[in-house]
Amino acid sequence: MSRDESLGVWFLAIGQTAGFAALIYIFGAIILSLEDGSGWTRAELALGPTCALLTQAVLAPFSGRLVDKGYGGSLLGGAAVLGGLCLVLLSQVTALWLWYVLWIVIGVAQAASLYETCFSFLTRRLGPEARKGIIRVTLVAGFASTFAFPLGAWTGATFGWRGAILVFAAVELLVTLPANIFGVRYMRRGERRGGPVVATPKGAVRAVLRKPEFWALAGFFGLLMGNHMMLTTFALLILTERGAAAAVAVLVASTVGPMQVAGRVLLMLGGARIHAGAAARAIAIGMSLASFTLLIATGQVALFLVYAVCQGASIGVQSILRPLLTAEALGQENFGAMSGALAMAPLTASAAAPFLGALLIGAGGVTLLLSVTLVFALGALGMALWLRTRGI
Repeated sequence: MSRDESLGVWFLAIGQTAGFAALIYIFGAIILSLEDGSGWTRAELALGPTCALLTQAVLAPFSGRLVDKGYGGSLLGGAAVLGGLCLVLLSQVTALWLWYVLWIVIGVAQAASLYETCFSFLTRRLGPEARKGIIRVTLVAGFASTFAFPLGAWTGATFGWRGAILVFAAVELLVTLPANIFGVRYMRRGERRGGPVVATPKGAVRAVLRKPEFWALAGFFGLLMGNHMMLTTFALLILTERGAAAAVAVLVASTVGPMQVAGRVLLMLGGARIHAGAAARAIAIGMSLASFTLLIATGQVALFLVYAVCQGASIGVQSILRPLLTAEALGQENFGAMSGALAMAPLTASAAAPFLGALLIGAGGVTLLLSVTLVFALGALGMALWLRTRGI
């Protein structure tokens, strides 16, 4: 990897960190001030980010195709502008229908600027060296929740939910946008190692859909992301209901981010010694343990920390494993379109998670929600065990 390419990767890592904080973690970070100040119910509010993630899921294959055609840089820059402007407008809404419309447009920005597009762009630019770039990006972006939750708690308490959203809009426009622009610029200065820019052949994605490994991977990552997004979105509510003081709840929720980085560092240090399939099984076990500890917790800080360590490290490794397992199991040809198709499962699960979580809490409280997240993690473990029989 050349010096320019390395600089480009680090700029994109900053862009992903700020982008995830502003577009994904914002809802969970300001949910308490939203509930207090908006006048809308938890389920009504949660349907907004659900609409965004559904939109992202639907558009993921299309953004992947655009990356394959050479438009990855334009997507990363333009989507940051779109996301920031939508957040500015979101801070001023007074009607629930407009809340939903703006979240749908935010979903377009998510599809064009977050991990799937960034990783496909790196794969196109770096070829065999993309793994190094992806790991660097995820190491930095693991701090997105660590940045978002304290910022959301402070700005929500100080400025109210509208002011908090404006602060996150500033993060998107003043941090994500320039970081993505400089990242793309430096990447394009470097030596291009990927294959030529060509259109995705007709039938390429359909051929992948016929492989049972594709559906097993989709189920595995879908269940894990459904688990994680429910726990992340309602982390503060879950932790306080389980007996954590407000400050402790913010601290524990913020600790998940550094634990993501720790998990990625361990995977990086392990290198080729850590088999991808074994790592997949390990993270499913880790996320099962995380949900179980919250399920039995009654105010014990030690159990809250076990949750943060297991959940953070596991989901952190998952972020790296998704593109790597995709390339290993399905190949690198037409990677953008193929990974975009696979991403529909975890993105759809992520989309349903906030709204489903709100319904579960309303129907049976936090205990019911945690029971469902545990079932999701155990289901993912079952998928990982099946993949082992296929040599993955």
